[in-house]
Order: sequence, then C-alpha cells, then structure tokens
Amino acid sequence: MFNEIVLLLGLGAALLGAPEQSVARPNVLLIMADDMGFSDAGCYGGEIATPNLDRLAAGGLRYAQFYSTGRCWPSRASLLTGYYAQQVRRDRFPDTKLGNRPEWAPLLPVYLKAAGYRTYHSGKWHLDGEPLKNGFDRSYSLHDQDRFFTPETHFLDDAPLPKPEGDSGYYATTAIADHAVKVLKEHAANYAEVPFFHYLAFTAPHFPLQALQVDIDKYRKQYLEGWDAIRQARWQRLTDMGLINCPLSALDPDIKPPYNLSWKDLEDQIGPGEVSEALPWDSLSETQRHFQATKMAIHAAMVDRVDQEIGRVLGQLRAMKTYENTVIIFVSDNGASAEQIIRGDEHDKSSVPGSAASYLCLGPGFSSAANTPFRLHKSWTNEGGIASPLIIHWPRGISAQGEIRQQTGHFVDIVPTLLELTATTVPEKLAQQPDSPGKSLVPSFTKDNSVEHPYLWWYHEGRSAIRVGQWKAVKRDDELRWSLYDLAVDRDESEDLAETQPEQLNTLQQLWERETAAFERQAWGDSE
Repeated sequence: MFNEIVLLLGLGAALLGAPEQSVARPNVLLIMADDMGFSDAGCYGGEIATPNLDRLAAGGLRYAQFYSTGRCWPSRASLLTGYYAQQVRRDRFPDTKLGNRPEWAPLLPVYLKAAGYRTYHSGKWHLDGEPLKNGFDRSYSLHDQDRFFTPETHFLDDAPLPKPEGDSGYYATTAIADHAVKVLKEHAANYAEVPFFHYLAFTAPHFPLQALQVDIDKYRKQYLEGWDAIRQARWQRLTDMGLINCPLSALDPDIKPPYNLSWKDLEDQIGPGEVSEALPWDSLSETQRHFQATKMAIHAAMVDRVDQEIGRVLGQLRAMKTYENTVIIFVSDNGASAEQIIRGDEHDKSSVPGSAASYLCLGPGFSSAANTPFRLHKSWTNEGGIASPLIIHWPRGISAQGEIRQQTGHFVDIVPTLLELTATTVPEKLAQQPDSPGKSLVPSFTKDNSVEHPYLWWYHEGRSAIRVGQWKAVKRDDELRWSLYDLAVDRDESEDLAETQPEQLNTLQQLWERETAAFERQAWGDSE
C-alpha cells in the first residue's frame, strides 16, 4: 500500500508538471522546539533573548490560540500526518498498544517529495520508522534525549554515528543547525531550481538542563527574583501585546507528574536546593531560591541557543536568496515540563549545573513561569500543557507584519496548510483513509478567525479535553470529573462552570466520547 501511495503521488505530480511549476512554489522551513513554554520567547512575553524569533514575529504573524497535543511523540505525529496521534496509533487509548502508523497515514514529506520537493530533516525524530523511509532525502536524526554533549544514539541518513568525545565541542542544538546549514548549502549547489521542505526539530529545552556555559552566564542573576515575579512580568507583557485577555492563573502546588522522583529521592540525588512543588517563592529557603534560579538560567540558555542557531539557518536562507519565498513556521511540541526524573548518565552532585555530568529538570515552579499565564504543564490537557506559540513568516506571500491572530488551531492544521501553500495534490481518497481533522490556516493569513473548527480534541495518559468555540471541557485524569471553562474570558482555567452550565458540559462530553470511539475505530479497525 505504501509504495502504491508514493506511485500515485508521483504520477499526480508528473501530470501536473510539478518540476516546472515548482520554481514559483515556496520553500518551507518547519521549526519545532522541545518543551519550550508558551511565554519563553521574547515575542510571546518572555525575558529570554530570542531576537531571531522576534524578527520573524515582527515580519509575520503570531497566533495566540494554537495548540499541540501536550506531549512529544503525539505532537510530532499530528504535525507530520495531519491526524490526531490516536488516529494513527502514535498515542495510546486505554487498553491498546502503541502501533506503527496505518499505511494510509504517510508523513508530509512523502507528499511533498512526490510533488517535486527536496525534503530534509535535522534533529529529533520520535516517530515510528526511519526518516529516509518516510519521505526525507537527507536526515540527521538525534534519538538520544539524555545527553546534549555526548549522544549515544544518532544517525546520518539513517546510518548510526559514533558517540562524540567529551572534548569534541559537540552540542546537540548546534549540531542540528550545522546539519541544516550543510544540506541547505548542498541544495543551493545541486538543486537550486527545486523547492525544499526542511523539518528542523530541536531537542531543547527538553531535560536534562544542559547548556553551553557562555549562554548560562547571560542569565546568571536573571531569575533570583523568583517564579512569582517572572510570571507577573510575563503576564503583563502578554497582556500589553494583546496576546491574552485573561488573569494570571494561580499556582497548583498539589499537582505534579505521578512519575516524578519522591521528595526524599530528589533531596538525596540532587540536593537540598531541589523543590518538588510549585510553592510561593517567598516560602523557599535561600539555598532553594538560588538553586531554582540557576536551573531556570540553564533553561533560558537552552532557549537562547535555539534562537541563535535558528539565526544561522535563516542566514543561510538569505545567502541562498530564498528567504523571501520560504514559509517559516515555528512551534513548540508542548508546554514546559514539570518532570523531575533522572536518566542517562544520572546526576553527579559535584558537577557544574548545566554540564554534561549534571542531570537536572526544570520542575513545576519555573515550568509554571514558562507556561505563563496558563495552568499546569507538559502532558496535561490544560492550557499550560497544550498551548503552543505559532509564528508564520513568509514575506512573498503574507503582507501582514507583526499582527496577532486569535484564530484557534492545532498541529493537525499544519499539513493541510502546507499542502495548500505548496500546491501539492494528493489522491482524493486513499484506501481506508478517514478525512483529516485539520483545516488549512491559509485564510487566517489575511482575515482573523476565518477558519472554523467543529471541535479540537485531546487525550493523553488519561487526560482529556475538547474545545468547541469558546467552550472547553477538560479533566486531569480518567478517574476525575470533567471541568468546564469559558475560554473567551478564562483561558487561565480558574472558574469551573461545570455545575452552573451542566448542559453545555454534557454536550462537550458526549462529543468527546463520540469522536474518541471513532478515532479508535479508525486506528485499529484495519488491524493487521
């Protein structure tokens, strides 16, 4: 079936004369950060230096109500297939296994390559299969999320690479950009007449908090004022920018990921500066405040470095004279993480924080700051877990500059958006292929709120949500009751309307249950 899909697409592209028409079609640079909070970038209210993202926002569009799935691998599945991850077996329903994607769900580069595009991947994969067997012409694939300086599992064009030596100067964020620049130079030299699609997937600022010391030093004293002050300042900037119109959510000190280390283990393995809850800053000891500020400085350094490396890639586009006709999209795979776990080479308590020998996580306090103004964190379906920045920049195709869109959207919208922008034709209906839940966001480039979604849907590890218009129903666990929020005035999810609006909640619950059953049938109805 998969080969038949490629053949059909290739035939369609040939009939359309794709190589001749491709010169006018835009290039695409799809950039994804990993565990970057909604408000980390400067153009989304953050104090972290992100001049390259800020310039893209100033020359393009920022979306205020765009969503991920809340977790790494399901977000990547949705981003590159145009389906919810559960539809394509890349996230679990209760009592089901995690499976390979159905044959009717190829990744976006399969479509684009058959339509005349060169396709490149640099960075994190976290999908089933291998990049070159899923439509990419070139790939640097980093599978080791536990080591930023000495990864043990990474691949060049699907062939394994050796582990870098500790003194080699390797740093994952830079290496990912190095590969992107290299293949773009090759493209300019050998395929200048062909458009390209480049998927640039950074592994930062995902834990462990490991960064270059020169970047950490920029933020050494930045966060000593604490997460309460940082949250308030970010909320004010977001409000002034017009990105939000809601209050700042309260901290949730009683909620943390269930798989986190116990407090005793954290103290034993990390030290007395660790904090396992999002407590008021002034309740912490001096040791705790200093250590938490250091961790946030490393997180900021990782975001800063991502922006620097994006700048190098953008510089290569300018050198190729393709910058003006490249659709540049930036997102984060989920909100910042409250996880506090130790993996990889474990943690050396005597090491310099942020070095290769350290293994630290941001934790719930500063994760709450990174996700300002929203509640909770990565893996939850509350806004803090699923709200993603979305920047779209395309000088030749988008005349609006620096504008904000309140248009709702989801990662499932990226594939239909890019298929429209690249004039890529796909078969009307592949065997057993359901309709995509995604909608092209192209109309919103010129008119806000011009794309209608009948609903947006979430499920991950027992955490559920559905949004219809301004209404959102959400529950934090399969065993808990649903809550209801009016996001038109309460995106901070502070006022639960479940008891006062029971009919509205019931309508959303029934819709969630109906669609969940349909997605499960779509995923497993063709079990092999």
